[in-house]
Amino acid sequence: MKKTILASAIAAATFSGAAMAQSTLSASELAAKMDSMPTVYGNIQYAITHTNVDGGGSEVKHFDNGTTLGVKHDHEVAPGITGFFKLELEGINADDKSGSNGIDGLDEAYIGIKGDSFGQVWVGSDDSMYESAIDEIYNFHEVGSDIQGNYDTGEGDLIQYLSPSFSGLTFGAAVQFNGDNDAKDGDKSFPYQLAAMYEVDALELAFAIDSNDNGNGNNENTYGLRASYNLDNLRLTGSYETRKDVADIFGVMGVYTMGKNQFALSYQLEDNDESGDKNDTIILQALHNLSDHMYVYVEGYLSNADEEVYSVENEPGTGDEQSIAAIGAVYYF
Repeated sequence: MKKTILASAIAAATFSGAAMAQSTLSASELAAKMDSMPTVYGNIQYAITHTNVDGGGSEVKHFDNGTTLGVKHDHEVAPGITGFFKLELEGINADDKSGSNGIDGLDEAYIGIKGDSFGQVWVGSDDSMYESAIDEIYNFHEVGSDIQGNYDTGEGDLIQYLSPSFSGLTFGAAVQFNGDNDAKDGDKSFPYQLAAMYEVDALELAFAIDSNDNGNGNNENTYGLRASYNLDNLRLTGSYETRKDVADIFGVMGVYTMGKNQFALSYQLEDNDESGDKNDTIILQALHNLSDHMYVYVEGYLSNADEEVYSVENEPGTGDEQSIAAIGAVYYF
Protein backbone atom coordinates (compact mmCIF):
# COMPACT_ATOMS: atom_id res chain seq x y z
CA MET A 1 0.00 0.00 0.00
CA LYS A 2 2.80 2.44 0.89
CA LYS A 3 4.53 1.78 -2.41
CA THR A 4 1.27 2.47 -4.26
CA ILE A 5 0.75 5.77 -2.41
CA LEU A 6 4.33 6.83 -3.05
CA ALA A 7 4.08 5.96 -6.76
CA SER A 8 0.83 7.92 -7.05
CA ALA A 9 2.41 10.94 -5.39
CA ILE A 10 5.40 10.85 -7.75
CA ALA A 11 3.11 10.46 -10.78
CA ALA A 12 0.94 13.39 -9.63
CA ALA A 13 3.97 15.61 -9.13
CA THR A 14 5.39 14.66 -12.51
CA PHE A 15 2.09 15.35 -14.25
CA SER A 16 1.74 18.68 -12.46
CA GLY A 17 5.23 19.74 -13.56
CA ALA A 18 4.54 18.65 -17.13
CA ALA A 19 1.23 20.50 -17.14
CA MET A 20 2.96 23.69 -15.97
CA ALA A 21 5.56 23.33 -18.69
CA GLN A 22 2.86 22.79 -21.32
CA SER A 23 1.01 25.91 -20.19
CA THR A 24 3.65 28.03 -21.97
CA LEU A 25 2.73 26.48 -25.33
CA SER A 26 0.23 28.07 -27.66
CA ALA A 27 -2.98 26.22 -28.50
CA SER A 28 -1.69 25.28 -31.96
CA GLU A 29 1.65 24.07 -30.55
CA LEU A 30 -0.12 22.00 -27.92
CA ALA A 31 -2.46 20.50 -30.55
CA ALA A 32 0.53 19.64 -32.76
CA LYS A 33 2.30 18.02 -29.81
CA MET A 34 -0.77 15.93 -29.00
CA ASP A 35 -1.08 14.86 -32.65
CA SER A 36 2.52 13.65 -32.59
CA MET A 37 1.90 11.29 -29.68
CA PRO A 38 1.54 7.56 -30.43
CA THR A 39 -1.86 5.87 -30.25
CA VAL A 40 -2.29 3.35 -27.44
CA TYR A 41 -4.98 0.71 -27.93
CA GLY A 42 -5.96 -2.63 -26.49
CA ASN A 43 -8.68 -5.06 -25.52
CA ILE A 44 -9.67 -7.68 -22.99
CA GLN A 45 -11.35 -10.80 -24.38
CA TYR A 46 -13.08 -13.46 -22.30
CA ALA A 47 -14.81 -16.62 -23.51
CA ILE A 48 -16.52 -19.66 -22.05
CA THR A 49 -16.88 -22.82 -24.13
CA HIS A 50 -18.59 -26.15 -23.68
CA THR A 51 -16.95 -28.76 -25.91
CA ASN A 52 -18.47 -32.18 -26.50
CA VAL A 53 -16.81 -34.98 -28.47
CA ASP A 54 -19.14 -37.76 -29.47
CA GLY A 55 -17.97 -40.77 -27.49
CA GLY A 56 -14.97 -38.87 -26.17
CA GLY A 57 -16.23 -36.80 -23.24
CA SER A 58 -16.84 -33.10 -22.74
CA GLU A 59 -15.35 -30.10 -20.98
CA VAL A 60 -16.24 -26.56 -19.92
CA LYS A 61 -13.52 -23.93 -20.11
CA HIS A 62 -13.18 -20.22 -19.24
CA PHE A 63 -10.20 -18.56 -20.90
CA ASP A 64 -8.55 -15.44 -22.24
CA ASN A 65 -9.43 -15.37 -25.93
CA GLY A 66 -6.63 -13.09 -27.13
CA THR A 67 -6.27 -10.04 -24.90
CA THR A 68 -3.79 -7.59 -26.42
CA LEU A 69 -2.17 -4.23 -25.74
CA GLY A 70 -0.63 -2.17 -28.50
CA VAL A 71 0.86 1.12 -29.59
CA LYS A 72 1.16 2.58 -33.07
CA HIS A 73 2.42 5.78 -34.64
CA ASP A 74 3.05 7.43 -37.99
CA HIS A 75 4.66 10.67 -39.08
CA GLU A 76 5.62 12.53 -42.25
CA VAL A 77 9.15 11.64 -43.29
CA ALA A 78 9.05 13.84 -46.39
CA PRO A 79 6.27 15.42 -48.44
CA GLY A 80 4.00 12.56 -49.55
CA ILE A 81 5.92 9.91 -47.58
CA THR A 82 4.82 8.59 -44.19
CA GLY A 83 6.78 6.43 -41.76
CA PHE A 84 4.84 4.12 -39.45
CA PHE A 85 5.26 1.48 -36.78
CA LYS A 86 3.09 -0.89 -34.76
CA LEU A 87 3.78 -2.99 -31.67
CA GLU A 88 1.07 -5.33 -30.37
CA LEU A 89 1.64 -7.57 -27.34
CA GLU A 90 -0.34 -10.54 -26.09
CA GLY A 91 -0.06 -13.47 -23.66
CA ILE A 92 -1.62 -11.55 -20.77
CA ASN A 93 -3.90 -14.45 -19.67
CA ALA A 94 -6.44 -12.00 -18.27
CA ASP A 95 -8.77 -14.73 -16.99
CA ASP A 96 -6.47 -15.95 -14.19
CA LYS A 97 -3.60 -13.93 -12.73
CA SER A 98 -2.15 -17.00 -11.00
CA GLY A 99 -1.36 -18.41 -14.43
CA SER A 100 -0.11 -15.16 -15.93
CA ASN A 101 3.36 -13.68 -16.07
CA GLY A 102 2.06 -10.43 -17.52
CA ILE A 103 2.68 -9.65 -21.16
CA ASP A 104 4.83 -12.51 -22.44
CA GLY A 105 3.97 -12.77 -26.13
CA LEU A 106 4.24 -10.80 -29.37
CA ASP A 107 1.48 -10.59 -31.95
CA GLU A 108 2.64 -7.86 -34.33
CA ALA A 109 5.71 -5.64 -34.55
CA TYR A 110 6.82 -3.83 -37.67
CA ILE A 111 8.07 -0.56 -39.18
CA GLY A 112 7.59 0.77 -42.68
CA ILE A 113 7.05 3.65 -45.08
CA LYS A 114 4.14 4.43 -47.39
CA GLY A 115 3.19 6.92 -50.05
CA ASP A 116 0.40 7.44 -52.56
CA SER A 117 2.79 7.07 -55.50
CA PHE A 118 4.57 3.80 -54.55
CA GLY A 119 2.36 2.00 -52.00
CA GLN A 120 3.85 0.73 -48.77
CA VAL A 121 6.77 -1.41 -47.60
CA TRP A 122 7.08 -2.80 -44.10
CA VAL A 123 9.35 -5.18 -42.19
CA GLY A 124 8.74 -7.33 -39.10
CA SER A 125 5.99 -9.55 -37.73
CA ASP A 126 2.51 -9.10 -39.19
CA ASP A 127 -0.32 -10.97 -40.89
CA SER A 128 1.19 -12.32 -44.09
CA MET A 129 0.12 -11.19 -47.55
CA TYR A 130 -1.52 -14.55 -48.29
CA GLU A 131 -3.44 -14.55 -45.01
CA SER A 132 -4.72 -11.01 -45.52
CA ALA A 133 -5.86 -11.73 -49.09
CA ILE A 134 -7.45 -15.18 -48.69
CA ASP A 135 -8.11 -16.26 -45.09
CA GLU A 136 -11.17 -14.11 -44.32
CA ILE A 137 -13.40 -17.02 -43.24
CA TYR A 138 -10.89 -18.62 -40.86
CA ASN A 139 -9.98 -15.29 -39.24
CA PHE A 140 -13.55 -14.04 -38.88
CA HIS A 141 -14.74 -16.08 -35.91
CA GLU A 142 -14.09 -15.20 -32.27
CA VAL A 143 -13.24 -18.62 -30.80
CA GLY A 144 -11.93 -19.94 -34.12
CA SER A 145 -12.51 -22.75 -36.58
CA ASP A 146 -10.54 -26.01 -36.52
CA ILE A 147 -9.93 -25.64 -40.29
CA GLN A 148 -7.25 -23.14 -41.28
CA GLY A 149 -5.20 -22.35 -44.37
CA ASN A 150 -2.86 -25.06 -45.66
CA TYR A 151 0.26 -22.90 -45.98
CA ASP A 152 3.43 -22.83 -43.88
CA THR A 153 4.98 -19.38 -44.20
CA GLY A 154 4.50 -17.69 -40.85
CA GLU A 155 4.11 -14.10 -39.71
CA GLY A 156 7.67 -13.35 -38.59
CA ASP A 157 10.81 -12.11 -40.39
CA LEU A 158 8.63 -10.75 -43.20
CA ILE A 159 9.44 -8.07 -45.74
CA GLN A 160 6.15 -7.06 -47.39
CA TYR A 161 5.02 -4.73 -50.16
CA LEU A 162 1.55 -3.52 -51.17
CA SER A 163 1.11 -1.45 -54.30
CA PRO A 164 -1.17 1.55 -54.78
CA SER A 165 -4.57 0.88 -56.29
CA PHE A 166 -4.69 0.87 -60.08
CA SER A 167 -8.41 1.43 -60.74
CA GLY A 168 -9.24 -1.07 -57.99
CA LEU A 169 -6.37 -3.51 -58.69
CA THR A 170 -3.59 -3.87 -56.10
CA PHE A 171 -0.59 -6.19 -55.96
CA GLY A 172 1.20 -7.56 -52.92
CA ALA A 173 4.38 -9.49 -52.26
CA ALA A 174 6.13 -10.86 -49.18
CA VAL A 175 9.33 -12.74 -48.48
CA GLN A 176 10.32 -14.38 -45.22
CA PHE A 177 14.00 -13.95 -44.44
CA ASN A 178 15.15 -17.18 -42.77
CA GLY A 179 18.87 -16.79 -42.09
CA ASP A 180 21.34 -19.28 -40.64
CA ASN A 181 19.76 -19.17 -37.17
CA ASP A 182 16.15 -19.16 -38.39
CA ALA A 183 16.05 -22.02 -40.89
CA LYS A 184 14.16 -25.10 -39.73
CA ASP A 185 16.32 -27.60 -41.64
CA GLY A 186 19.71 -25.95 -41.19
CA ASP A 187 19.65 -24.19 -44.57
CA LYS A 188 18.76 -20.61 -45.31
CA SER A 189 15.39 -20.20 -46.98
CA PHE A 190 13.33 -17.37 -48.40
CA PRO A 191 9.70 -18.46 -48.84
CA TYR A 192 7.66 -15.90 -50.72
CA GLN A 193 4.04 -14.93 -51.24
CA LEU A 194 2.40 -13.11 -54.15
CA ALA A 195 -1.12 -11.68 -54.23
CA ALA A 196 -3.46 -9.71 -56.49
CA MET A 197 -6.65 -8.07 -55.20
CA TYR A 198 -9.35 -6.37 -57.24
CA GLU A 199 -12.25 -4.29 -55.97
CA VAL A 200 -14.99 -2.77 -58.07
CA ASP A 201 -18.24 -1.50 -56.59
CA ALA A 202 -19.50 -4.29 -54.26
CA LEU A 203 -17.25 -7.04 -55.65
CA GLU A 204 -13.88 -8.17 -54.24
CA LEU A 205 -11.62 -10.76 -55.86
CA ALA A 206 -8.29 -12.05 -54.57
CA PHE A 207 -5.68 -14.57 -55.73
CA ALA A 208 -2.54 -15.49 -53.80
CA ILE A 209 0.38 -17.94 -53.82
CA ASP A 210 2.59 -19.18 -50.97
CA SER A 211 5.82 -20.95 -52.01
CA ASN A 212 6.14 -22.76 -48.62
CA ASP A 213 9.95 -22.95 -49.07
CA ASN A 214 10.74 -23.05 -45.38
CA GLY A 215 12.03 -26.54 -44.63
CA ASN A 216 8.80 -28.16 -43.41
CA GLY A 217 9.14 -31.12 -45.78
CA ASN A 218 6.54 -30.26 -48.43
CA ASN A 219 7.52 -27.33 -50.62
CA GLU A 220 4.55 -27.49 -52.97
CA ASN A 221 2.93 -24.13 -53.59
CA THR A 222 -0.36 -23.18 -51.96
CA TYR A 223 -2.84 -21.44 -54.26
CA GLY A 224 -5.80 -19.51 -52.89
CA LEU A 225 -8.83 -17.77 -54.35
CA ARG A 226 -11.41 -15.56 -52.59
CA ALA A 227 -14.49 -13.74 -53.81
CA SER A 228 -16.64 -11.44 -51.68
CA TYR A 229 -19.77 -9.46 -52.51
CA ASN A 230 -21.55 -6.81 -50.46
CA LEU A 231 -25.32 -6.46 -50.74
CA ASP A 232 -26.25 -3.56 -48.47
CA ASN A 233 -26.13 -5.22 -45.01
CA LEU A 234 -25.19 -8.68 -46.31
CA ARG A 235 -21.62 -9.77 -47.12
CA LEU A 236 -21.06 -13.07 -48.95
CA THR A 237 -17.63 -14.70 -49.17
CA GLY A 238 -16.34 -17.85 -50.81
CA SER A 239 -12.77 -19.17 -50.84
CA TYR A 240 -10.80 -22.12 -52.19
CA GLU A 241 -7.26 -23.21 -51.30
CA THR A 242 -5.23 -26.08 -52.71
CA ARG A 243 -1.80 -27.55 -52.07
CA LYS A 244 -0.58 -30.70 -53.79
CA ASP A 245 -0.15 -33.73 -51.48
CA VAL A 246 -1.50 -31.71 -48.51
CA ALA A 247 -5.14 -30.64 -48.73
CA ASP A 248 -7.90 -28.76 -50.51
CA ILE A 249 -10.00 -26.35 -48.44
CA PHE A 250 -13.34 -24.85 -49.47
CA GLY A 251 -15.34 -22.29 -47.50
CA VAL A 252 -18.43 -20.11 -47.79
CA MET A 253 -19.74 -17.47 -45.37
CA GLY A 254 -22.57 -15.00 -45.09
CA VAL A 255 -22.57 -12.09 -42.63
CA TYR A 256 -25.70 -10.00 -42.07
CA THR A 257 -25.56 -6.73 -40.11
CA MET A 258 -28.73 -5.29 -38.59
CA GLY A 259 -28.17 -2.18 -36.50
CA LYS A 260 -26.00 -3.15 -33.54
CA ASN A 261 -26.39 -6.86 -34.31
CA GLN A 262 -24.38 -9.17 -36.55
CA PHE A 263 -25.33 -12.68 -37.65
CA ALA A 264 -23.01 -15.05 -39.50
CA LEU A 265 -23.20 -18.54 -40.95
CA SER A 266 -20.20 -20.33 -42.46
CA TYR A 267 -19.24 -23.74 -43.79
CA GLN A 268 -15.74 -25.14 -44.34
CA LEU A 269 -14.61 -28.43 -45.88
CA GLU A 270 -11.08 -29.86 -45.80
CA ASP A 271 -10.08 -32.75 -48.06
CA ASN A 272 -6.78 -34.26 -46.88
CA ASP A 273 -4.63 -35.59 -49.76
CA GLU A 274 -2.40 -37.74 -47.56
CA SER A 275 -5.07 -39.69 -45.69
CA GLY A 276 -7.94 -39.25 -48.13
CA ASP A 277 -10.14 -38.21 -45.23
CA LYS A 278 -12.48 -35.24 -45.11
CA ASN A 279 -13.68 -33.06 -42.27
CA ASP A 280 -16.09 -30.15 -42.26
CA THR A 281 -17.28 -27.48 -39.84
CA ILE A 282 -20.48 -25.41 -39.65
CA ILE A 283 -20.33 -22.22 -37.57
CA LEU A 284 -23.12 -19.94 -36.38
CA GLN A 285 -22.52 -16.56 -34.76
CA ALA A 286 -24.71 -13.89 -33.21
CA LEU A 287 -22.95 -10.73 -32.02
CA HIS A 288 -24.35 -7.63 -30.33
CA ASN A 289 -22.52 -4.31 -29.94
CA LEU A 290 -23.33 -2.94 -26.50
CA SER A 291 -21.49 0.31 -27.28
CA ASP A 292 -18.65 1.68 -29.39
CA HIS A 293 -16.19 -0.13 -27.14
CA MET A 294 -17.84 -3.38 -26.07
CA TYR A 295 -19.61 -6.33 -27.67
CA VAL A 296 -20.89 -9.77 -26.66
CA TYR A 297 -21.43 -12.86 -28.78
CA VAL A 298 -22.50 -16.48 -28.92
CA GLU A 299 -21.08 -19.02 -31.36
CA GLY A 300 -21.85 -22.63 -32.19
CA TYR A 301 -19.48 -25.05 -33.96
CA LEU A 302 -20.37 -28.48 -35.36
CA SER A 303 -17.49 -30.48 -36.84
CA ASN A 304 -17.42 -33.94 -38.45
CA ALA A 305 -14.45 -35.99 -39.66
CA ASP A 306 -13.82 -39.36 -41.29
CA GLU A 307 -11.32 -40.20 -38.54
CA GLU A 308 -11.36 -39.85 -34.73
CA VAL A 309 -9.38 -36.61 -34.64
CA TYR A 310 -11.26 -34.66 -31.94
CA SER A 311 -10.54 -34.77 -28.24
CA VAL A 312 -10.89 -32.88 -24.96
CA GLU A 313 -8.37 -32.08 -22.21
CA ASN A 314 -5.42 -32.49 -24.58
CA GLU A 315 -5.99 -36.24 -24.90
CA PRO A 316 -5.36 -38.14 -28.17
CA GLY A 317 -8.16 -38.08 -30.74
CA THR A 318 -11.15 -40.00 -29.47
CA GLY A 319 -14.10 -38.98 -31.63
CA ASP A 320 -15.14 -38.07 -35.16
CA GLU A 321 -17.78 -35.51 -34.20
CA GLN A 322 -17.31 -32.38 -32.10
CA SER A 323 -19.66 -29.62 -31.00
CA ILE A 324 -18.69 -26.37 -29.28
CA ALA A 325 -21.00 -23.80 -27.70
CA ALA A 326 -19.25 -20.49 -26.93
CA ILE A 327 -20.18 -17.24 -25.24
CA GLY A 328 -17.86 -14.29 -24.87
CA ALA A 329 -17.35 -10.58 -24.33
CA VAL A 330 -14.81 -8.07 -25.60
CA TYR A 331 -13.97 -4.58 -24.35
CA TYR A 332 -11.68 -2.58 -26.61
CA PHE A 333 -10.36 0.96 -26.91
